[in-house]
Amino acid sequence: MTSSQPESSQPESPAADLAAVWSSARRLHPIYSELGREFVVDIPACADLEAQVETPGPESVEQARQWLNAMDEKIQVHQLRQFLQTSSVVDNDSLLVLLQHFLGKTPRSDSARDKIDFLLVQYFSQGAPTDLDDNSADLAYVAQGLEAILGKVELKAPVWLNALDRVLDAARRCRSLDELLHGGVLEQGRKAKAQAGDLFYLPIALVAFTRFGYLMRRVFFRLMLADLNNILDGLGELEEKGLETIDCRRAQFSDKEPIIRLRMICQSWKVMFQAEYSSGQPLRMLVDLRASVDGALGRGSAAAGDGKGTRTASATPRAAAAAAGAGTGGSVTTSEKVEPSESAVAETEAPEFEISAAPQEWNPDADSQPGQEK
Repeated sequence: MTSSQPESSQPESPAADLAAVWSSARRLHPIYSELGREFVVDIPACADLEAQVETPGPESVEQARQWLNAMDEKIQVHQLRQFLQTSSVVDNDSLLVLLQHFLGKTPRSDSARDKIDFLLVQYFSQGAPTDLDDNSADLAYVAQGLEAILGKVELKAPVWLNALDRVLDAARRCRSLDELLHGGVLEQGRKAKAQAGDLFYLPIALVAFTRFGYLMRRVFFRLMLADLNNILDGLGELEEKGLETIDCRRAQFSDKEPIIRLRMICQSWKVMFQAEYSSGQPLRMLVDLRASVDGALGRGSAAAGDGKGTRTASATPRAAAAAAGAGTGGSVTTSEKVEPSESAVAETEAPEFEISAAPQEWNPDADSQPGQEK
């Protein structure tokens, strides 16, 4: 065995490092330019990136680096979510470039962490088969799906990651979207990510959080589809009672909203959730619409009063307008229901979970905190 090291183990030269930075910047430029246009990000363009210069000088590379950092500061994770759901610019290779970019950023910010979290789930989801069973999506399977990004991962998970499984179990016990959004389950998941600190970037932790995010999306969509079917069933019952309109002010519609229009809106809501990905408003509307229908049927606490603390139709937000517009494009029979297929769950991505109850204290039960051993 000789004492010389192979050439590949030598440190990269400054020129090679500049070339790598420029190559990454050129691949990111079209994505970030589209993001800037869509969300009106007011940052001066990087001239050499715009001109697609092949061999820039060090000053141009530094300007490109500063431009990307400035864009990262301006673009929020919910905007990145919306963009990736509606843009044809980003494919799997682009997701890889985005992930490499954010994983290489220092210092590590909460914003970059949340973008990495989302991008990993997005990347895995797009590669996962639509008929993948929840039980099959174990750590080994997810690690294999992320191998192009993380390489081979040691699958021995630290005990503090067990908290994610408890959050998943709690989510699966939820009986409605309202219970998931307001019951503190999502807050527990957010706390687990925040309290991981730098340990979030351990390869096994990245795999575990990706699995968690993927399975939480599936829970969300199952509950969303169940709520839509409950609303449609309830609207059918109300029509059988001879009602044509109901008070939906709590869901930001009118106090005499036509039932036939509500049914059309529900049928189109899955599409609207994608289009309105940046806002938590559609989730509130769905939860409140189910409460309005339950109230009209005399079920639960919703029956006590529908108008308290609500806005009238004149204050209907853009999300409601989108729902209404999408819902008036054709007739829908009263027997139609939204069928929760596995492909719909896997292919359609969940909006940002923005609604939660008042923050609850993190409850690790018997597990150790990150960095501690039992």
